[in-house]
Amino acid sequence: MPTDPPTPPTPRSDAPLSDAPLSDVPLAATTLSVVVPMYNEEDALPALVARLRPALDGLGIGYEVVAVDDGSQDRTPELLARFRTEWSELRILRLRGNSGHQAALTAGLHGAVGAYVASIDADLQDPPEKIPEMLALARGQGLDIVYGVRDDRSTDTGFKRRTAGAYYWLVRRLVGKQVPAQAGDFRVLSRAAVEAVKSMPDQHQVYRLLVPWLGFPSGRVSYRREERVAGQTKYPLGRMIRLGVDSIVNFSAAPLRLATWLGVASFFGCLAMAAATLVVHLLGKTVPGWTSLFIVMLFLGGVQLICVGLLGEYIGRIYTAVQRRPTYFVGYDSARGTDREGD
Repeated sequence: MPTDPPTPPTPRSDAPLSDAPLSDVPLAATTLSVVVPMYNEEDALPALVARLRPALDGLGIGYEVVAVDDGSQDRTPELLARFRTEWSELRILRLRGNSGHQAALTAGLHGAVGAYVASIDADLQDPPEKIPEMLALARGQGLDIVYGVRDDRSTDTGFKRRTAGAYYWLVRRLVGKQVPAQAGDFRVLSRAAVEAVKSMPDQHQVYRLLVPWLGFPSGRVSYRREERVAGQTKYPLGRMIRLGVDSIVNFSAAPLRLATWLGVASFFGCLAMAAATLVVHLLGKTVPGWTSLFIVMLFLGGVQLICVGLLGEYIGRIYTAVQRRPTYFVGYDSARGTDREGD
């Protein structure tokens, strides 16, 4: 006797929201997602909205703007909520604490649902008017990555230009020529590139190096870097140095090779000094004293400390990766209209 097929179980209304990833949030057909990490940007927000919204509305496509509030302590959350009442495409993703720029960018990339995903900072040093051009290049030529490249940094201070130039010069030699010079976190990624990035472990990500490492078809759009519209830089000297260390250690074993060569050089240097000392002793010209011994000890001690420090940087990152601790926690997603915990 035929029987009716079993009735599928009714989904629980009290199921935890953290069971589904952010990218599973059902939205209308979305061609473009724009991820904007922000921390204490109350002064820059009005100018950002005034320029970003017209640039995206003019595209005539479905889009969303994922504003990632990285635990701001000023009126940024209040202003975002106010702008969202008039701009339905604005989506607020609030982190529970200040997790850092790259972690906020990770949260936005993981939460974006668009077929293409652009990322831009809230300070308007990167012009949002370039996003349509970057998207058109990606769609027209079938590119997975389009970089925004700063071909004019005259608005930056001399110190900023020199340190940025030194950073890109160094990473391009250690990591590879695939890293575009003067390309920051202003870019457009295809869904395939976003999924590839999401598959990577999220510890100490440096996207300006990780994205070129993918090797996907890419293009570039040049622009003039503008002055920060308001507020203070979120990358002071200390964070710039930390970014440089993360970039080199995460993507290159060159420092470990440097430590090895320093050890080899110190070994042969000690052999040469020992030979010279023996010759002087045989010639009977030995002069009592401790200066040469003191210098040798300082040299060897310094080399050893450098090698131990470099080794410690790598071991520390291995330890962090093994722990698999989330780099951020999402406290609120306006697309769900409720809180959500998880990474």
